[in-house]
Amino acid sequence: MKLQAVRGFKDWLPEDFRRYHYLCEVSRKILSLYGFEEVKIPILERTELYVRSIGEVTDIVQKETYTFIDRNGESLTLRPEATAGICRMVIEKSVYAKQKPIRFFTIGPMFRHERPQKGRLREFYQVSVEYFGDITPFVEAELINLSMHILKEPEKEFGSFLHPLRLEINSLGCPECRPSYREYLVSALKEKKDELCKTCQERLERNPLRVLDCKEDACKRVVSGLKTLNEFWCSACREHFTKLSGLLSSLGLKFFHNPYLVRGLDYYVRTIFEIKAEGLSAQDTVCAGGRYDYLVEELGGPKLPGIGFAIGVERWGLVVFGEDRAVPERQALVFIAPLGDQANELALKLSYELRVRGIKTVPSYEDKSLKAKLRFADKLGVEYVLILGEDEISQNKVCLKDMKRGTQELLPLDDIAFLVNRIKSQAE
Repeated sequence: MKLQAVRGFKDWLPEDFRRYHYLCEVSRKILSLYGFEEVKIPILERTELYVRSIGEVTDIVQKETYTFIDRNGESLTLRPEATAGICRMVIEKSVYAKQKPIRFFTIGPMFRHERPQKGRLREFYQVSVEYFGDITPFVEAELINLSMHILKEPEKEFGSFLHPLRLEINSLGCPECRPSYREYLVSALKEKKDELCKTCQERLERNPLRVLDCKEDACKRVVSGLKTLNEFWCSACREHFTKLSGLLSSLGLKFFHNPYLVRGLDYYVRTIFEIKAEGLSAQDTVCAGGRYDYLVEELGGPKLPGIGFAIGVERWGLVVFGEDRAVPERQALVFIAPLGDQANELALKLSYELRVRGIKTVPSYEDKSLKAKLRFADKLGVEYVLILGEDEISQNKVCLKDMKRGTQELLPLDDIAFLVNRIKSQAE
């Protein structure tokens, strides 16, 4: 049998990691400016957490989670998202008693057994951001602005994206007004049930709002003839949405009200939003989030409203890098080309001396000619090569070759500080 990766799981090569680390560094930098602190939650949680938070009748819990019984007979689930885990941590560690508001974020893998898509495999990575405390339109506007700030930051280095970002917002209403819309929606959809796709026919009773977001043309046609949720908003929700819209405009954010925008998780209320990459694919959502006023309370904690969002790192990577744009090397690489055993021994020591002084160094101990080693260094994109041959060793020198300029000079081998300064000055 030919061994290969499990479907929906991907091997990461060095270039994949360079892209991932770059996007993580951008996220951490911007989140720090907004006062958010990084936390870590387990990859495994008790299944009950997701049944209670996401909802037992959602597609995620019913069809998409990786759930299994462990040796102790306990049902465990690989996390499909981070919000529920962070809420559990906030409750378990009594974080709410020590600080409010709470600003946390986490970066790492999530797992969903759904059909693998471009930019979204069964193991996928997210930057997940959560805010707990009093939620006002000002807080919502700042969180939405933060998500756009993070996503657009790479433009400073790479220029305009191939896929422009589009911000869409909506309100799911509140417990006062949403039930009446749900009642209307179920009744209206039942009349058109035969025209819906099979998945939406199943959603009709257990999660009817998801029908509004279906990508199937037949379902879109049905939905287009229905009343929208905003026609059922109470006065408080309408006023709230108007205030938020004004604040986003004051921040210079271009946005679109999408009345069909919903979230696949049960815990969202009022404000929800998505940031999409135009022309990316049918699955073009790069960032999604919203407000959850009652989730912490429903999980056994205090009354602690929250709002958050998650950025799909792989899809964000497609927006920033496309298929082939590389992340530039942040640090000059020095390649050492020793010729012979004595030179290899000196290269072993010299490599260590350079590395402890912060210089990225790769020696070549292979029994090859200088020409072959320089050819290899050129393939690596090396900027500087240190050549150690018999002539250099006899003079207690090392030859520093600048691969870009094509120049070279002899430097003292026993004066490491001078050698390091020379390399750094060349790099500048």
